[in-house]
Amino acid sequence: HHTQLLSELTAQKKISVTRAIDETTGEFDRITFHDPCYLGRHNEIIDAPRRALGATDAFIVEMPRHGKQSFCCGAGGAQMWKEEEHGEGPSAEPVNVNRFREAAATGAQTVAVGCPFCLTMMSDAAKDNKQGIVVKDVAEVIAERMG
Repeated sequence: HHTQLLSELTAQKKISVTRAIDETTGEFDRITFHDPCYLGRHNEIIDAPRRALGATDAFIVEMPRHGKQSFCCGAGGAQMWKEEEHGEGPSAEPVNVNRFREAAATGAQTVAVGCPFCLTMMSDAAKDNKQGIVVKDVAEVIAERMG
């Protein structure tokens, strides 16, 4: 997986990254990682994405449901290709919105993902967020900080 390669390359110093410091506050960026279902639960690749992100010295904050117990963004349930069926009542919301809300509650400025389908679902959920939270692939986070 590309996060394993990025983890190896940053650990071996074959690619160098600058520190992830917020220019307005002077504090390290806060990033949360959404574990894609097949990456974490099925392939048990949990640490590599976090090591790659950690190479930037960003402060990694975990969502309550992460790693092998991560919550799906909805793409794995084919919500990406069809109109989602919603439950009834005030708590009924799309799966991706629920997951993005969980990510936003960490206080992270960036939600990093390791799957193109998760990127689509989480970006769609983030489009109306007022906190300015961005959704990026781990490779984007690393590429933006390459020296």
